[in-house]
Amino acid sequence: MTHGTQTTGQHVLGTSQLRPLTSAMNPRRTSPLVSLLRRYHHHHLRCFSNTPDPPPPQSSFDAGHSIRKPISLWPGVYHSPVTNALWEARSRFFEGNSVGGEDAKKGEGEGVGRRAPRESRTRVEYRFGSDLVLREQYRNPWNEIRMGKVVEDLDALAGTISYKHCCVNGGMIRPLILVTASVDRIVLKKPIRVDTDLRIEGAVTWVGRSSMEIQLEVVQPTQDLSESMALVANFTFVARDSETGKASPINEVQPETEQEKILWEEAEKRNKMRKMKRVEQKKMNDEEVASRIDKLLAEGRVFCDMPALADRDSILMKDTCLQNSLICQPQQRNIHGRIFGGFLMRKAFELAFSTAYAFAGGAPRFVEVDHVDFVKPVDVGSFLRFKSTVLYTETADLTKPLINIEVVAHVTRPEVRSSEVSNKFYFTFTVRPEVLADGLKIRNVVPATEEEARRVIERMDAE
Repeated sequence: MTHGTQTTGQHVLGTSQLRPLTSAMNPRRTSPLVSLLRRYHHHHLRCFSNTPDPPPPQSSFDAGHSIRKPISLWPGVYHSPVTNALWEARSRFFEGNSVGGEDAKKGEGEGVGRRAPRESRTRVEYRFGSDLVLREQYRNPWNEIRMGKVVEDLDALAGTISYKHCCVNGGMIRPLILVTASVDRIVLKKPIRVDTDLRIEGAVTWVGRSSMEIQLEVVQPTQDLSESMALVANFTFVARDSETGKASPINEVQPETEQEKILWEEAEKRNKMRKMKRVEQKKMNDEEVASRIDKLLAEGRVFCDMPALADRDSILMKDTCLQNSLICQPQQRNIHGRIFGGFLMRKAFELAFSTAYAFAGGAPRFVEVDHVDFVKPVDVGSFLRFKSTVLYTETADLTKPLINIEVVAHVTRPEVRSSEVSNKFYFTFTVRPEVLADGLKIRNVVPATEEEARRVIERMDAE
């Protein structure tokens, strides 16, 4: 559907190379949309014809080329315009470049080296300005970008960057499993347009013993053609030995430029701060926590004991909940056979968006991803349940009220009557200015139980 080229880590999602229709297929004048759809269907008939396309040269990438390959040739089969190219790039590490057997064992002590950030740097370009088919896949009902798909692509790109960092001379020294451990705050600095070209670029900026941080930047030109940063995202990946499942050492990172050194220092500070917060939470005075919980529950008790006297501008947390369920299908798996983390992030985002929409009474606007925790992997066939709740609202700025939403994913196993938390997602939304101009008021959210109050306190402290 879309074609791209890759040069030194660059993937282009560009103009669709669609052949014109013959006069017999288009006998009369049609609307641009109908014509586009006919060309789209004609292109797909070509894609799945019996005549195989010649493989692209090593220096180029066709973002739709991997769809035409039988899925048995490579294990990562979750498809989106960007993951098509990234899965194919990553699958090369498994189809002939990886080292196994005695060589892997031999390399266990020798595989840790140093790599510069430039060696893992990868870029994806979206030709939204010229590719109408690509644009249509990323457009939401308000003719804006689908942030859920952007977050999904960010995870796929971060995964590919992590593999490039852990490889030596095009192949892995040891068979590793690289998984998303967490995602730090992703703040939208400016709205992303769906009719203007977009670029996502990133590299490894910090490495621990078995973990690494990848910083991704989303850049889009402004009206005066100058480039402007739309958002910055930090993903943490961890390496596990594919045979033992234990943490495995990875290549160190060697910053070269002043900017790379600054990014390394910032990542080091974030890592130390996360450890300090975990220690502080354990040391938190029980009396102090109990006092804060009591204050949060004050209005909730009125709702429960004297509902007729409850504040009409408030609502209980439990009355803001939404949920959905799904069976994880083989088509949603990643290159390790587990469910693709980006897919889980998109599903969580879409549920959070719906929750904010139903709560506010007007179309929400994304502000930031506060934090994402990947607690347990999700397997194909898992019965997955997403539960979303508005934790609290912030209305100090009436022109930009904030809605903080928690989404928790549970892997449920009915056969053994068990349910485990696999992921926790935290998102912040606001409401569109035109909706607020009509007099819409965001309500206060109050917890009714001690467990709900603790969740609110935990999230506020994390902020």
